[in-house]
Amino acid sequence: MKLFFENLFLKCTGYTYSNMARLFIRLFVGIMFLQFGIRHLINFTSLAPAFPPVLGMDGSTSLTLMICIEMICSILIMVGFLTRLAVIPAIIAMMFAEHHILHFIYPDTMPYLFSSLQPGYLPIMFIGIFIYILIAGPGKISLDYFISLFIVSRRGKDDSEEMEEI
Repeated sequence: MKLFFENLFLKCTGYTYSNMARLFIRLFVGIMFLQFGIRHLINFTSLAPAFPPVLGMDGSTSLTLMICIEMICSILIMVGFLTRLAVIPAIIAMMFAEHHILHFIYPDTMPYLFSSLQPGYLPIMFIGIFIYILIAGPGKISLDYFISLFIVSRRGKDDSEEMEEI
């Protein structure tokens, strides 16, 4: 029995599934971000007049840009293609969303006083996950990895040799 628990402990703590975890976080955040793009697209006519202007653009142009960011970046993140580049517009969009929430929707509320019903935490959560993906990368279960393997093999090297040079 002792051997069983020791083996169980070692399997639970010693083995990592970082590539599987990166795939999960990419799929999770991609689906969550994509649903916002779909909702904005479906409700475009009702949202456009009230959507906040960003960088001097009117509301409908800002909403169109936000829908493009939400749809395109989430698909790129989910399949793992240009992943680190795809999270940058998503981070910037969520920063604008958070700025709008804090300064226009709840201007008198400090960020740490939000109740669970206010939407102020959502952009911050997305920013945190996107920054994690930016730092950790897409992992080995992604198009980025397979394309990099193809490029490395065209150079006549294997994956470990290329990584030693970097």
